Amino acid sequence: MATIKDVAERAGVSVMTVSRVINNSRYVSQETREKVERAMKELGYVPNALAHGLITKRTHVLGLIVSDITNPFFTTIARGVEDTAIKNGFNIILCNTDEDVEKEEKYIDLLLRKRVEGIILSPADCNKRDGIERIIMRNVPLVLIDRCIDGLNLDCVYSDSISGAYELTKYLVSLGHKRIGIIVGPRRISTARDRIEGYKKALQEAGIPIDEALIRWGEKYSREDGYKNTKELLATNSPPTAIFGGNRLITVGILKAIRELGLKIPDDISVVSFDEVEDMSVTNPFLTVVSQDSYKMGVIAVECLLKRIKEKDKSFNAPQNIVLQPELVIRESCRALKEVKGESLVEF
Repeated sequence: MATIKDVAERAGVSVMTVSRVINNSRYVSQETREKVERAMKELGYVPNALAHGLITKRTHVLGLIVSDITNPFFTTIARGVEDTAIKNGFNIILCNTDEDVEKEEKYIDLLLRKRVEGIILSPADCNKRDGIERIIMRNVPLVLIDRCIDGLNLDCVYSDSISGAYELTKYLVSLGHKRIGIIVGPRRISTARDRIEGYKKALQEAGIPIDEALIRWGEKYSREDGYKNTKELLATNSPPTAIFGGNRLITVGILKAIRELGLKIPDDISVVSFDEVEDMSVTNPFLTVVSQDSYKMGVIAVECLLKRIKEKDKSFNAPQNIVLQPELVIRESCRALKEVKGESLVEF
């Protein structure tokens, strides 16, 4: 491999001059710069970014740790993060934990060894802090995305899961549904807890008793959990008339189970989803959802992180929760169970 000394010899300049060209110093003439860049190209020389970062204490690299890159929600977040980072002169190292805390810990250590300038993290477990505390101890700026952890002085960018789940459940209640099943992710994840809270709030406001048998916590936010829990809910003596999918992957599993059982949406059962389900959007009926702007979430997270990087050796502003409001999108996947005519309630 060509070295910086080889480039200097080919260009007929000093090693210091080559270094100045690499660092984009203004103390190099345009003619000399072109000569050095031509020599680098001819020799195939690539500057050692890690060594350069050790000298300058800048790597211009950010870490992004998400829980499931196969989930289009996180894929879109990653795109927002990448686009914004590149626009600001940073590169991204993307890490996927598969909702595994041990894997998350290994990636945190890897990113710290790579001397990233900041990290954006969607925690696999909102109750565990070991990895996060290592990041804080190393004085590496950190922004949480989608999932928050109580009691930590950190910026967090997320959608209002309580409000979104409340609106979806309230809509089903307005159609006359009283037995509404809900399937979410594991209890250790803040979004799952928040969506259950919003669901319960809507039922309580309507005077509908909470039936814990209708609430299903998954091992993961996964198709498999949506499928298994739907089969179990619909096999009971008092099955729900509507099912609420806690995220798009769970909803895909719900739809698969319903089809296997030979049921029709919304004739036999109504379905709603927290977040769009693009891979099912070509089917009939279109789903009623709460839609999140995950791309915007990624953009804002990078903007917050870059601000923290700039503030690192200066005054520190208080951390903030940036809450994006999801949008209720009503489509064709829900059937009304009642119709009010005068003061009488007519069942369809």
